[in-house]
Order: sequence, then C-alpha cells, then structure tokens
Amino acid sequence: MGQKVFYVTTPIYYPSDRLHIGHALTTTMADTLARYKRMRGYDVFFLTGSDEHGQKIQRKAREAGLEPQAYVDRIVATFKELWRRLDISYDDFIRTTEERHKKVVQELFRRIYEKGDIYKSQYEGWYCTPCETFFTERQLKDGNCPDCGRPVELVKEESYFFRMSKYADRLLKYIEEHPEFIQPPSRRNEMINFIKGGLEDLCISRTTFDWGIPVPIDPKHVIYVWFDALTNYISALGYGTDDESLFKKFWPAAVHLVGKDIVRFHTVIWPTILMSAGIELPKKVFGHGWLLVEGGKMSKSKGNVVDPMLLIDRYGSDAIRYFLLREMPYGADGYYSEEALIQRYNSDLANDYGNLLNRTVAMIEKFCDGVIPEPSEENELDRELKGVAERVPEEVEQALENFEFARALSSIWQLIGRANKYIEETAPWALAREPEKRPRLNTVLYNLAESIRQATVLCSPFMPGVPPRVWEQLGIQDDAHIHTWDSLKTWGGIPPGRRVKRGAPLFPRIEAGKEEDNVAETVQVDAGQRKEEITIEEFSRLELKVAEVIAAERVPQTDKLLKLEVNLGTERRTVVAGVAQHYRPEDLVGKKVVMVANLKPAKLRGIVSQGMVLAAVEGDKLTLIVPEGDVSPGAQVR
Repeated sequence: MGQKVFYVTTPIYYPSDRLHIGHALTTTMADTLARYKRMRGYDVFFLTGSDEHGQKIQRKAREAGLEPQAYVDRIVATFKELWRRLDISYDDFIRTTEERHKKVVQELFRRIYEKGDIYKSQYEGWYCTPCETFFTERQLKDGNCPDCGRPVELVKEESYFFRMSKYADRLLKYIEEHPEFIQPPSRRNEMINFIKGGLEDLCISRTTFDWGIPVPIDPKHVIYVWFDALTNYISALGYGTDDESLFKKFWPAAVHLVGKDIVRFHTVIWPTILMSAGIELPKKVFGHGWLLVEGGKMSKSKGNVVDPMLLIDRYGSDAIRYFLLREMPYGADGYYSEEALIQRYNSDLANDYGNLLNRTVAMIEKFCDGVIPEPSEENELDRELKGVAERVPEEVEQALENFEFARALSSIWQLIGRANKYIEETAPWALAREPEKRPRLNTVLYNLAESIRQATVLCSPFMPGVPPRVWEQLGIQDDAHIHTWDSLKTWGGIPPGRRVKRGAPLFPRIEAGKEEDNVAETVQVDAGQRKEEITIEEFSRLELKVAEVIAAERVPQTDKLLKLEVNLGTERRTVVAGVAQHYRPEDLVGKKVVMVANLKPAKLRGIVSQGMVLAAVEGDKLTLIVPEGDVSPGAQVR
C-alpha cells in the first residue's frame, strides 16, 4: 500500500484589495489540517493562491492608473507577506495569471467544448461586478445583488454557455449517495434544495472586457472568471499537461475549504464542470461560517474590515491562529471583537497554558536543581491525569477529521486544565518541605512536565510557533522523537535528567484596563495554603438565595458560558454561568439552584451578570448546588 495522501485547498483570493481577518480564518484552518496530516504521516499538498482576472480587477487597475498585471502584482505581494507572518505552510501558491494555469483552463474548455457541452448564444442578464456573478430578474433582491446588496448592471452580449443543466440529476444523485461530499449538513441541504429548484446553463465567457484568459476557439471572448478560477485546483497539479504526476498522486483526495458564500460555486458549478470533463469529484467541500464583526460581515464599504497584520504585530501569530480556530462554532458564524480576543488570550493562553509551563519549570528549578526527576510509584491522581492524556488525542483526531477546530482545541484544554488542577491537588510546595516525600514530589513534577509535552504536541498544528519555545524551556529541544504525534501513544516520553531553563512567558498577560477584560481574571495561588479564616459576621455579608431558572441559552462565541434568567421570588435576574460543558440549556429550565444574590454585577461577553450560581467541582465533574425538597424561589440559604 502506498503512502497516504492529503490535498487541501483554500479559495484563491481576489486581489482587488488587501486581505482581512476573515480570509485568514480559512487559510489558518487549511494550514492546521495540513500540519496535522503531515504529523500523521500523510504526503500533503496544500494549495492557496490568487484569482486575478475579471472586470472588477480591470476597473480597479484603471482607477489606480495601472495596468491590471502591475495592479495585482502589488496586492498579491501583500497576500504572501500575510501568509508568511501567519506561519502558513502552503506547498504552492497558484496565480491565475500564470501561463501554467492559463494553458490548463484553455485545455479544459477545449475538452468540454469537444464533448458538445459548450455552445454559443446571446446572453442578457443582471451582472454584479463585485461578485463577478450573473443573476436572473427573479434572483435579485430589491433590484440589487442578492449576495452583496450592491447595484447590478443589465448585460447583453454574445457568450459561450456550459450545459450545466444536463448534469443536475447526476449531481443530485451523487450528493445524496455521498453525504460526506458537502459539509456541514446544513450546507448540503441548501445545495440539494438549490439543485432541485432547477439548474440553468452557465454563461462562461465575456466580450465586454479583455482582462482574462482568451477562449481557445474564439479569442475575442475571455473565459468567465468562475470557470477560470475553479480550475486552479487541478491546474496547480498539472492536469492536462505533459507532467500529470501531481494530479495522479493527489486527485481526487481533495478537501476544498471555503466560506459559506461560495459553497454554491464549489458544489454545483465545479462538480458539473468536472463531470463533463470526465474528472473525479473532490472528496469533500467544507463551507464554514463567516467571522462577523460589529455591523455584520466584513466589507470595505461598511468600514468594518479588521487588518490581521496589525493583530499579529500586537498579539503574535499563534494567538491570532488560536482565537480564529477556537471562536468559530462548527458550520456557524463566529464573532470577532478585540475584547473577545484579549479575554481568550488571557484566559486560555496566558493563565491556563503559559502559567502551567511557567509554574512547572519554576518548581523543577526550585525543588530539583533544574533537572526533570525520575518518577516513582503512582497513585489515583496520577492515573486520572494520565487517563485524560490518553483520551484527548483521539478526540482531537476525530474533531479535525470533521473540521471541528474549536472542539479539538477544547479537548486539548481539558488536558491543560486537568494538569493545572493536579498542581493544586498534589501541592508540590508542601511535598518539598518533607524530605521523606521526595519520591512523591519527583513523580508529581515529572507528570507535570510530561503533561505539558503532550499538550504541546497536540497544539503543534494549531500554533506552530509555540512548540520550539516550550521544548527549549523543558530542555528537550534535541529530542525530536518525542515531538511527534506518534509519541502521544505512550506516557513518559520525556527522559528524566533533562535540564529545564525558564524563559520568557509564552503568552504575557495583556492588561487592557477594561472591566469586561478583567471580570474573569484568575489569581494563581498555592492550594497548599489554606484560605484565611473569616468570622460569622463576615460570612453573614453573603446573601445566598434559592433561584429558579426560567430560561437558559448559550452565550455566543463561548463553549463554557450559559446565560440564565432566574426568578428570585420578588425579582428576576440575568446570570452568566460557566456550566455549558456540563448542562444543556433545556435541562436547566425549571431547576432550582443556590446563588450569591449580592455579588457586584460584572460584564461578561457584553452581558451584565447579576449574581453567581454555586456548584461543586470534583475533577472534571461540575454539579450545581440544588436545595432538597420543595423550596420557594427567593428563600434564604444560611
């Protein structure tokens, strides 16, 4: 059996202007998959590029006083710089103005024409230049483009048409027989309904401008931009050329990652073109949601475009990659704000991950002269930690196979969270005070170092800049065999005796100075030190009440928070509770809980939380404190 292959693509982006953070999302997803598959032993080909033809580019160039090629050259250079800064490991960058691409597009056109699936006719329809798309009268929305809402132009010209309607039934049958082809299921259902609504033949040439690839049989026509652009996925592999080795190797093992707005082009137009040409269809098309900001979808006309270069300068590429992947719900839209970015950075990266490394290395330096010790006998706490480490890799693998990037990261953070809790449970600082407990201390510190190693291996595809810095602090930078995915199969990869070296914090905390950025701030304390005693008078300052949950819903952009509406007898309150990983919203409605009713209100993710629900935490398990028997809402707890 030959080596496993994996071919992943992004859309090729349109160089009418600089890229924004939404473009970075798709490319970061693709890069994460490519890096993960390489770690799993696949021969990977990762393609991105630029879609440089069309009327819109020609007009933009004219406005800038440049020839189209000079105009796109300048902007494409900014694409490549962004991907360099974001640590994007593409194998090829295809430009539709390259000769290798033009030749394949013309060859594909010729083959389909010779099959009888392309014919010449007159076209009259409404054309949206920004979207490079034709629409019928019934498709318009209030007379404007149904996709972007901008004005359209009535176009009448001689054009070549592709007999797309001929392949409607065959495509529908294929989609229904291959449910994995279009993901997530919501997009598949949309496309099935679209096809059932009837497919018209597709206009694939223009004569009113000349910035494009000439039709090989009729040079006064240029090939319509979507036929041109979609072909990049096989032109980069050398299809139809003297050297088809890459095409034979990687096609059809393709995963096309696209935004939801261009799913139709990739799952209707592209497959029918391939069917006509006798080429197998790609394995999967995943249409992710949009990254929304205040004002909705990003667009230059709205003035709400977020420049990823500025964010990388401010927070580093790994933090930006983490935020993009963690904040996108599977198949749904995600939301960007700098406040959310800072909160995620401080909570997950600085407090959870960075602080785990910092504390562990500091304790090994202090208690073991900077040398990772040899572990001895283990107890139940050790086995619990190892159990999480054994479970998480498979969860990450399954999530990535399903394009569930946020779920994959959430699983990794279960290991990081369990390791942080293990510190509090084992209290190494207390063990260090008793010489007879030295073997136990050594086991604890070794297990912490090993937990960090495993979590860092798991993070490698997501944040490629982090592992080298962690390996250096753990003293294992030269142990390449324990940086691999396969090394996760066995606990105990770190050789005892390696010398640690504390370095700069992985993710220094960001002090934003805003209330919502600091609400969830946690202070790391040694759990071995008991909290100071309080008097009965001090305790009496707490107002504990029974509250009945009357409504519950998830807080957007988070995987931990629920927004609860509670009845306190004489009033209703809104409370944000971090219980979403343990309770479904519908399971909480009608439940009576205990809450702190006189806690100072705090703002979380834009919601003012007026109290705190109490829960018991044991390991990874969280259980809400509920009153026994039939107690009225508002009853005092004391």
